[in-house]
Amino acid sequence: MRTGSSVQHSGFPRNPGRAGLQAGVKAGLCKYWGCGGHFTMTTAAPKHNLSPAKVALKRRSTRSWRVPCLLVALALLSASGHLFAQTQASPVDTQSVTSPAPSSSTPTQSQTSMPAPPPVPAQQEPAPGKPQAPSMVITLDQAIDLARQGNPTLLAQRTLISQNKEQEVTANLRPNPTLTSDAQYLPLFSPNQWSSNYIDNTAQFDLGIGYLFERGKKRQHRLQAAKDATSVTEAQVMDMERTTVANTAEQFVAALLAKSNLEFAERFLDSYQHTVGISRDQHQAGAMSKADLLKIQLQTLQFQTDVTSAKIALVQSLNSLRQLIGFDSIPRNYDVAGQLAYEPVNLSLDDLRARALHARPDLMAAQRGITAAQSQIDLAKANARQDITGAFDYTHVNASNDAAFYFSMPLPIFNRNQGEVARTYYALTQSQFQEKAAQQEVLTDVKNAYETLLNNRDIVQLYDHDYLQQAKQSLEIAQFAYQHGAASLLDFLDAERTYRSTELSYRQALASYMTALEQLRQAVGTRELQ
Repeated sequence: MRTGSSVQHSGFPRNPGRAGLQAGVKAGLCKYWGCGGHFTMTTAAPKHNLSPAKVALKRRSTRSWRVPCLLVALALLSASGHLFAQTQASPVDTQSVTSPAPSSSTPTQSQTSMPAPPPVPAQQEPAPGKPQAPSMVITLDQAIDLARQGNPTLLAQRTLISQNKEQEVTANLRPNPTLTSDAQYLPLFSPNQWSSNYIDNTAQFDLGIGYLFERGKKRQHRLQAAKDATSVTEAQVMDMERTTVANTAEQFVAALLAKSNLEFAERFLDSYQHTVGISRDQHQAGAMSKADLLKIQLQTLQFQTDVTSAKIALVQSLNSLRQLIGFDSIPRNYDVAGQLAYEPVNLSLDDLRARALHARPDLMAAQRGITAAQSQIDLAKANARQDITGAFDYTHVNASNDAAFYFSMPLPIFNRNQGEVARTYYALTQSQFQEKAAQQEVLTDVKNAYETLLNNRDIVQLYDHDYLQQAKQSLEIAQFAYQHGAASLLDFLDAERTYRSTELSYRQALASYMTALEQLRQAVGTRELQ
């Protein structure tokens, strides 16, 4: 050892303190690196019998080792300090070291002799991405029927009809007769006068019955006004049903589009994976470069993304359709059946307008509103007629029984219900303007829906006659040319992207046409357009 140190070099003490750990680390470093006493605990310097030049050379070589020695020493000192802190935090005496106490990490003899409990098998759950067979498949007509029967909003609106029916019952009720009775001149504060003679001769007893006789046929006008209001409500509920059916049909078309896109994406992905397999075989045979193979493999990501996006779109479409139909009408795991197809409309615009003016429920509600306003005018005029109240009274007084008849009627001097009559005339004018506005809205809706249908029909015919077949032929030619070395990889990938985009656009065009057809049915007010 080149340094004079009091630290044992053969190893660390059995239970060292922090100073002992540091001294042991320094001594070990000096022994391993030969640091020439740079990590000694004393100041004793070694003696050298060397020439000055050799001494300077040795000092330079020693300085070159100082930096790594310092870094390693600092690291070991830090580790020793951390170890000492842990030792101080959990001190262990000699007895505990020789015979450790049982713990969860070191089981005793009795614990190790016990057999381990058998493992509990994990409950198997279906894979989240595994498709499940639908428990119910519905068509468009079935979806519309279910929506009519189970849509909560539509069912809530239908209760308005029942409410109006009960208002008709109330409007047809007659006034109740009135019963009056009184006893007068009773000796409540003179108890000594109570006698049968006093009751018969002095006290007075009255019993009467009265009835309100309505004039001007008020009850009949009330009933007619209530029936007209019910008729308006029925038309409004029919219009709500028309809107619900249209929304259900459009959402069903959206579900068909999402399902068609998913089937196309999965089929195209399978076909492209087959192409990737062929390209991989060509690369292994030396007929394709690694760069071209990577380009083909990277293109798979786009098709896999298309499949994922199509799955999400289908799930969202089915959930939205189930909301329109009603959660209680259809199970969660269901599917739709149908095809995206072109269905021509043979009726002209004039025929569609004529049907709409006859079948649109909102226009019908506006027309019935005019009738209801006229009923309100008649009721207001009937309420201007003054009613007569008649009564019959029986009286016992002065030991005699007498009867009396009474009649009363307000004098229409100030209040002749003239304000309400004038208001109902303005309400009638308002209803007439609303009917005119509804009629113009119907004609506008039919015109816009018909033009939209024609536009989408032209787009579908463009794909059917030319572009769809051309895109398919272009892909087949590019694939054949690429496999025989007559076309580049970029040309083949570009042809695939063009065909994929054209096919998706064609499906979207079909869905847009079917949606426009449903909007035309909603504008006309009937689903029969042939």
